[in-house]
Amino acid sequence: MTAARAEYAVFLASTGVVGLHVADDNFLQPEPGTAATDHLVSGLVPLAVLALTAWLYPRLRPGARGAIALVLGMSGIVVGIEGAYSLAKGNASGDDFTGLLAIPAGAVLLGLGATTLWRSRRGGTRARRYLRRFLIAVGALATVYILLGPFSISYVFTHVARGYVPTPDLGAPHEEVSFTTGDGLELRGWYIPSKNRAAVIAFPGRRGPQRPARMLARHGYGVLLFDRRGEGESEGDPNIFGWQGERDLRAAVDYLRTRSDVDDDRIGGIGLSVGGEMMLEAAAESDGLKAVVSEGAGIRSIREALAIPETRPRIEGLIAHAVVTPSVALFSNSLPPPGLDDLVSRIAPRPVFFIYAVPGQGGEAELSQVFYDAAREPKTIWRVPGSEHTGGIEAQPAEYEARVVGFFDRALLGAR
Repeated sequence: MTAARAEYAVFLASTGVVGLHVADDNFLQPEPGTAATDHLVSGLVPLAVLALTAWLYPRLRPGARGAIALVLGMSGIVVGIEGAYSLAKGNASGDDFTGLLAIPAGAVLLGLGATTLWRSRRGGTRARRYLRRFLIAVGALATVYILLGPFSISYVFTHVARGYVPTPDLGAPHEEVSFTTGDGLELRGWYIPSKNRAAVIAFPGRRGPQRPARMLARHGYGVLLFDRRGEGESEGDPNIFGWQGERDLRAAVDYLRTRSDVDDDRIGGIGLSVGGEMMLEAAAESDGLKAVVSEGAGIRSIREALAIPETRPRIEGLIAHAVVTPSVALFSNSLPPPGLDDLVSRIAPRPVFFIYAVPGQGGEAELSQVFYDAAREPKTIWRVPGSEHTGGIEAQPAEYEARVVGFFDRALLGAR
């Protein structure tokens, strides 16, 4: 076998393993509650790219072959991260095993790409050869930093999520509950029964919102915490930015409406970080939430990044968001959600309360003010002194309780 044929055989075998995982992940063993038809874009587009590169590879010059092998090698390692994460947590199953195979396949492609680039164009003086290789290395690093890094992390954002349920520490008796979203996913969570006919959804997940849940339960509120889609015990594909998460909140509101201890017009929500973003969207697009607290809402797509006034992110930050948003759309099989600055005005006449830290995270300080300005009355905003991202209850516990509970008392119980 010639060196060229051996190189091509290694390339085909390695990309074949990566392609096997892509097919397994999207079509053979998709996430519980989803079907192969839910993953047409995220499955067919990468497979088509792999097939095209397999056809082109022997027809290209060594430099182009090396670059392609490096890109696909990095991609192979990235798509295997989900399997490695599950294995580390002790719950690897299904497509995780083909994902684990993709990691060494990616490593082989990285080695193949580096070797091919190093050996390409041996002619010329030694100084010219090493200068050329140095420039190629610099260009490759710049490409990884600006384009491939954000593209790859987008895959992780749409495939890796917390896969366990934390220990409950709610300060009150709770029930194990489940309910189904409009698109057919079963979500699981905990519910603390209400003592005052009102209930609040504390979101997202069952870990971060536990302290606000304890606070609200002390004041007689029913509190619902649940795993959002693709997380914990809930079905569906994960998405770190919460795209389509408003469907989960609509289902949560519908569940609370079935409770005999809750009045339909006394349902509110408190969302932390991405939960605050989803809470705002859910309140804007339906009227089930009668009052909303959003703490630490920030950037969830390029639309929010562009909405930050004056102190706009540096150009590399905007480039990163410009890559991440379409990449997340590709891997999640969904279009980016509307900009929150366009949505929040629809919440009125129901009250909304914005809480933020400085400098916060993900543009929350600037965007909280943008969202507040765009919202209509009744609205409230609070910059928490000494707080970190979603840390208001830790930084100012007494004032946080007074402000948040007072907000829900007025909005849901009619207190003055």
